[in-house]
Amino acid sequence: MENIAEAKKVVHVGVILDVNSPVGSVANACISMAISDFYGAHPNFRTRLSPHHRNSDDALAAAFTALELIDKEEVDAIIGPQTSKQARFVIDVGRKAQVPVISYSATSPSLSITQNPFFVRVALDDSTQAKVITAIVQAFEWHEVILIYEDTEYGSDLIPYLAYEFQQVDIRVSSRFSFSPNDSKLRILKKLNKVMAMQTRVIVVHMSSSFGSKLFFLAKDVAMISEGYVWIITDGLSRLLDPMGVKAFGPMQGVLGIRPYIPQSKGLKNFKRKWQSRIHSSSTKLNIFGYWAYDTIWALAKAVEMIPQESSSVNGENHHRNTSQFPVIKVSKRGKMILNGLLKTKFKGLSGDFSLVGGQLQSLTFEIINVIDNEEKVIGYWTLENGLTRKPDKAKNGKSMSKYELKPPIWPGNTKDKPRGWTTPIGGKKLNIAVPHKPGFEAYLKVAQDPYTKEFIITGFSHDVFEEALALLSFPVPRKLIPFPIGPNGGTYDELLSNVKNQTYDAAVGEITILANRSQYVDFTLPYLQSDVSIVVKSKDDERNNMWIFLKPLSWDLWLTTGVAFVCTGLVVWILEHRINNEFRGSAHQQVGTVFWFSFSILVFAHREKIINNLSKFVLIIWIFVVLILTQSYTASLASMLTVQRLEPTIIDIDELKMNGDFVGYETGSFVKDLLVKQLDFDESKLRDHGTAEEFDKALSKGSQNGGVGAIFGARHCVNLFLAKYCDKYMIVGPTYILMDLVSPFQEGHL
Repeated sequence: MENIAEAKKVVHVGVILDVNSPVGSVANACISMAISDFYGAHPNFRTRLSPHHRNSDDALAAAFTALELIDKEEVDAIIGPQTSKQARFVIDVGRKAQVPVISYSATSPSLSITQNPFFVRVALDDSTQAKVITAIVQAFEWHEVILIYEDTEYGSDLIPYLAYEFQQVDIRVSSRFSFSPNDSKLRILKKLNKVMAMQTRVIVVHMSSSFGSKLFFLAKDVAMISEGYVWIITDGLSRLLDPMGVKAFGPMQGVLGIRPYIPQSKGLKNFKRKWQSRIHSSSTKLNIFGYWAYDTIWALAKAVEMIPQESSSVNGENHHRNTSQFPVIKVSKRGKMILNGLLKTKFKGLSGDFSLVGGQLQSLTFEIINVIDNEEKVIGYWTLENGLTRKPDKAKNGKSMSKYELKPPIWPGNTKDKPRGWTTPIGGKKLNIAVPHKPGFEAYLKVAQDPYTKEFIITGFSHDVFEEALALLSFPVPRKLIPFPIGPNGGTYDELLSNVKNQTYDAAVGEITILANRSQYVDFTLPYLQSDVSIVVKSKDDERNNMWIFLKPLSWDLWLTTGVAFVCTGLVVWILEHRINNEFRGSAHQQVGTVFWFSFSILVFAHREKIINNLSKFVLIIWIFVVLILTQSYTASLASMLTVQRLEPTIIDIDELKMNGDFVGYETGSFVKDLLVKQLDFDESKLRDHGTAEEFDKALSKGSQNGGVGAIFGARHCVNLFLAKYCDKYMIVGPTYILMDLVSPFQEGHL
């Protein structure tokens, strides 16, 4: 037995951890168990790891501890240190000594594997969880989040990755709040009050377990762990919930969390059984860092066994050193070979498949937990291939981001109803929204004042569009609508938008046209009304209202000719029939009546007299043919005049307006005035502004010669509204004017 022991090659390994912390105490025990279990399972291995434990809770002390281990103990590898801050110092020492630094708990993304070739991370990079948290927020259709993080290297390094992933799916980070571990209770409460004042209620927390549990106790005291709130914790806190015990669960009811998925295996069950059988305190509970520390020893022992036997174990001095920064550092002869073997090692460990890709552990599965009744319950999983799912091995076609792939969680306040993710902020600033206040065209916007409360009541199409747009948002927009007078006693639309530019108002709502000059200092929404300019003029009177319209189908000359033809036809027939037909004889009074009556009665074949003479019959044939043509033409013309509205404008185009020297009108405060003067070359003295449809009607009815106007120029939507009320009196003429240089390339629209 002694000869066998002497044949074993001892490889010295440094172990730097904080045994007074939950992570360090568990890892320390797991490392001892791993060495015992590994060589119990591999008694024939020719190498043996010899751990040299050092306790350190300080970054600088960890660096000096690493130097001491390399110099005195001549270690060929260092396990630890425990925190990312400590690892940053120790990594540089390991690089100079060519000793691999293997950490099972330094998860900060800022620790670059590529820039530190002797650094190996047997843990998950914190940045891997950013996609998981984003998937949860997206699945429940929340669009804004608040980030709360620990103001340390561990806490702040993840925030840029979270912000980037949120940005990819249009989720807005409304605020970020950093909390220092040195903050007093009062300072933490003040910051929590600021969080409460925000309207966003989806809060993502990235903190260490000790500080995170303290924060949640204070959040519960100020009623922030209540209905309406959503709390999502990162794996830094989720991984240690169970080890912290029931006390930590108390203030975290309804909280969602994520952590790496540890698949159940026979080896894991046996390890848990051994853990319970050993003399460990009941308060020292297993955590994932313990599993990673255990797997680290197995991986390192396998890598050491791969080193050729002839390799030297003697460390040499590094003569190329900067003595102002470091003392003499011995360079390991086997460190690089151990590193290469470690990177190639693959096996089934306690935490799952052990495989280092790019110098760090890989995991493609996370589990989603929900804190319910002082315990954590798994409600689903996230995998890189399938997204959110209820089973870690569930196969699907394509990724899923549906909340229905998770079991229904219990939210803060012990409710199953999904929080909407926002609320009206406490003491939050309301947006001041300007609304054009002018009489007329109230279908688009109407401003009225309640006679009792004196509050303004705003209605109309533009207001309805604005309210519907706000209703589509996933968060409320506190606002106050403020009327802005337009007209002689107020301002213009340009002045209104100038007030938006100088931030007197936050925005404006109304039928405000998009113009090129306006677009230079305010942003417009997409247009929802037409704003091209049309000309409205008075139409000629409708002849259908004339009681003598039945005379219109025939001219007066034709009426006179027709009357003469009637008399002549009756007289000719009387002459031809008088001598031989007794029905055309009688007194002179009767003979005259017969002449006139016979010609008219023949129109409807109502004549009673019998025709005998053939010449008379020939005359009647010609007369009936003429009468047939005449009656059919008259009937068609009269029917057309009675059924078809024949509107004709009193003015044809702007050239006629200028030639006649007519006055023209436009809507008060409108951009149309600039169009008339700058593009259509109207004299400004010939312009008249009118505010309402009634004023338009009155001005057009009077006409330019009687104190009115000859035409009205207006935006299409206003013109359509005007003609809907006065379509029987006015009509659109001439071309429709696009605003050309006055309008932006995006055409017309409204703010």
